[in-house]
Amino acid sequence: MLADKDAMATIAVRDLAAAKNFYQQKLGFSPTGPEGDGVVTLRSGNSTIVVYESQFAGTNKATSATWGVGTEMDSIVQTLKEAGVAFEHYATPGLKREGDIHVAGELKAVWFKDPDGNILHINNQ
Repeated sequence: MLADKDAMATIAVRDLAAAKNFYQQKLGFSPTGPEGDGVVTLRSGNSTIVVYESQFAGTNKATSATWGVGTEMDSIVQTLKEAGVAFEHYATPGLKREGDIHVAGELKAVWFKDPDGNILHINNQ
């Protein structure tokens, strides 16, 4: 039923202007069409991210969206760092940190937050 349909990330924010600046200027996403009241839709590869205003923004304590970036991991992390993105550092069993990147065998991963505290994740898978 849903297995052959595309999914989208839906991320709540309090301040749409600040979120648009973060997602478009720092992360490099482009809007996919006209914006509605309190919502912007962004293109991410073949996927869509819906960013919308909500009083519950930033209340999720888990990851909101993940990108698998393959061999571009190190260059993307460096580009984000240069854009002013601050990475989260977690003490997670089985992961060691090399700078901002958490490593477990071949897996490399970073986490960072948007202006509302939504946790975003990039890995090399």
